[in-house]
Amino acid sequence: METTRQQKVARQIQKDISDIFTKEASSFIAGSMVSVTKVRVSPDLSSAKIYLSVFPFDKSERVLENVKANSAVIRKALGSRVKLQFRIVPELMFYIDDSLEYISHIDELLN
Repeated sequence: METTRQQKVARQIQKDISDIFTKEASSFIAGSMVSVTKVRVSPDLSSAKIYLSVFPFDKSERVLENVKANSAVIRKALGSRVKLQFRIVPELMFYIDDSLEYISHIDELLN
């Protein structure tokens, strides 16, 4: 169960990371469309698990590798945006959210 503070921090991180991907991270998302689907923040607010949805699906592993390799750059950009709101910038961990791919696959099977 997440606290209200965790939920607020997660929403703020989701908004800012989405904005960073849109404006600043075009070089390492390789022309893919990347959406931040979910953010989970630890109880001490020191780490955040960020789930990404990548379209097209076949580029998701390559995009994830590029994002992980550039996580320090993303964290620095996040820190410059939230420096007045957060005492510490959480450690960022990125994962692929494949729920949209799964839904698409099930839809194809049903058709």
